[in-house]
Amino acid sequence: MPPLLKIRSERDSMSAIERRIADFILDNAHLLRDYSSQQLASALGISQSSVVKFSQKLGFKGYPDLKYSVGEAVARAGNGQAEAARQPAAGDDAYAALDASLRASKAAAEEETRLLNPRADVETIVGLLDQAPKVFVCGLGDDGVYAREFAMRLSLLGVLTVHHADPILLISNLSAVRPGDVLLMFSEFGQMPQLGHAAREFQGAGGKLVSITRHTANPLRAMADASLAISAHDPAPHIEQLLYRSSLQYLLDFVFVLLCQSNPERHRQLAHNLERVQHLLAS
Repeated sequence: MPPLLKIRSERDSMSAIERRIADFILDNAHLLRDYSSQQLASALGISQSSVVKFSQKLGFKGYPDLKYSVGEAVARAGNGQAEAARQPAAGDDAYAALDASLRASKAAAEEETRLLNPRADVETIVGLLDQAPKVFVCGLGDDGVYAREFAMRLSLLGVLTVHHADPILLISNLSAVRPGDVLLMFSEFGQMPQLGHAAREFQGAGGKLVSITRHTANPLRAMADASLAISAHDPAPHIEQLLYRSSLQYLLDFVFVLLCQSNPERHRQLAHNLERVQHLLAS
């Protein structure tokens, strides 16, 4: 896993001093090569041993090993962005440069999201969905858009799907929950109390909770039986939101394709249902 992604992914479980080191490295990765462990410690007002222990806790031999790895990652990212920016832009073309930058950022966010969701975890979730008697899907706001679309895709595969855009209505439907049923809960930040309450009630009724949130420590993800984590980081808030949506869509698409490929009956049902839809649209 790339060092900056590893630091980001483990930040929320770090101590206060470790988070200060992590934040400094994430914000100043391109400058880290100029800092010795003592200089970094002095800049943060901590001991040099704290910097060394931080490096070792991340799996590096020491701070020089961490600094070299971060430097390589920054250089690779810089070369890739420069190459992407050069190809479409013959001159000072802001339009082409912006296009290349956005495509490169989306690709990087999707790659980080892929690395944050190990094969075993994704396959476990695919198995839960494939074997579930019913799949409940819930999401609010922007999350609701992706929840509704994914619920439709599950239905096309022949999965009995119950979509809710209101957690209160979901709670009112808990009498229909049976052991083995799955709740896909979409929540970018995983902080909304009403969603957490609905999820606990669902688990209490014997169902399994799969959370879909940012890769942060949040209540919904902490209580989930399984989770999908989305990576999206950019200094510009509007770009960061686009990266989140792009990475989320990539991950949902991959889960959908795995469901199709892992069960031939699902694939057959999809073809049959798509044919039905086409017939209705053509009539």
